[in-house]
Amino acid sequence: MDGRLRPLYVHRKGATRAFGPGHPDLPDALRSAGQPVLIGGSMGTGSYVLAGTGESEGLALSSACHGAGRSMSRHEALKHWYGRQVVDELATRGILVRSPSSRGVAEEAPGAYKDVTAVVDAADRAGLARKVARLAPLICVKG
Repeated sequence: MDGRLRPLYVHRKGATRAFGPGHPDLPDALRSAGQPVLIGGSMGTGSYVLAGTGESEGLALSSACHGAGRSMSRHEALKHWYGRQVVDELATRGILVRSPSSRGVAEEAPGAYKDVTAVVDAADRAGLARKVARLAPLICVKG
């Protein structure tokens, strides 16, 4: 830091570790591929598996985002969606939602989140993590 070696603590608020291939802190089974990075979308969109890159260390202290992030508050989402509406819409796409709270489902409506593919593409282009796989939702359980 500032041209000198010194110990630092990295706090990843809103981010996750993204060590690149060969990093000594990775277990042997992961060392050749890099740190798995999971970037979740919403209950109605895909999520992604990425792998940390060597470039991430210099760019972002070996960090990458850990989710798409919200584009609107929970309060704002409640003005746009009802829980039953979200459950029914997702069911037409083959995605089952199980939750004891209709309000909780409305707060987490897919439209309340950023476009996860755009977020993942940005992380990939920036060199923070490289795309490995896209996961499609089948069921969402809200507690």
